Amino acid sequence: MNNRHALLVAALATVSIADAGTAHPSGSEKQKCFGVAKAGQNSCSSVIGAHSCAGQSKKDMDPAEWKYVAKGTCEKIGGKSAFIKK
Repeated sequence: MNNRHALLVAALATVSIADAGTAHPSGSEKQKCFGVAKAGQNSCSSVIGAHSCAGQSKKDMDPAEWKYVAKGTCEKIGGKSAFIKK
């Protein structure tokens, strides 16, 4: 394995580890926060069925989209801890 290949492998491993921490939070350290995700940065599916995967939100701060945030910070950053149908 050459140096370039080793560097690429290390970079991908780092990204995978960082991504795994945000996609599946452990225990009660994180909570769902609705209305704070920027377009393409939601954590999972839309609660109204617009899509079924993370990263597919179409607009910023959509109340039907959510992302994981540190527990206790959702309302502080302008979000809601539950989906509120308008």
